[in-house]
Amino acid sequence: MKDYKLTYFDIRGKAEISRLLFAAAGVQYADDRIKRKDWPALKPSLSGKTNLEQAQCDVIVQTTEDLRAEWVKVFREPDETKKAELQKKFWKNFQDTLSSNSSGYMVGDGITLGDLAVYDVMEIHTRDYPDLIKNFPQLQTHRQKVASIPNIKKYLENRPVTLY
Repeated sequence: MKDYKLTYFDIRGKAEISRLLFAAAGVQYADDRIKRKDWPALKPSLSGKTNLEQAQCDVIVQTTEDLRAEWVKVFREPDETKKAELQKKFWKNFQDTLSSNSSGYMVGDGITLGDLAVYDVMEIHTRDYPDLIKNFPQLQTHRQKVASIPNIKKYLENRPVTLY
């Protein structure tokens, strides 16, 4: 039997549906509840260094989620011109964000969750559409930059091959 551990704040919040699922299924799990005062010491530092950078990361991550939702429209669009326009609006947005930051990262001067979210969505979509970002040189450079970070590179080299 697998050991499950659910880690979340000491509130119901977004974790409550998972707790209810475990209860309904009769599955035992460790309910690891974090006190708010303990969170800063545990929190990964990849969400930006300032409140502004954190907000910018949130926008980028949400934009990648919007792209994932819109991708169904792109995939099903029979008109190639419309398809290209749908694709371009997201990639241009990411390219513009990179252009406004001289570090080569989406936000601030180092890798953030925003960079990882954009990298991930590029990887998923360029597998099926290799030329997808060919007109966005900064995105191509960013993709290579993220993939060459030693810990990311090691993970990618050992990641199981899956469809998505």
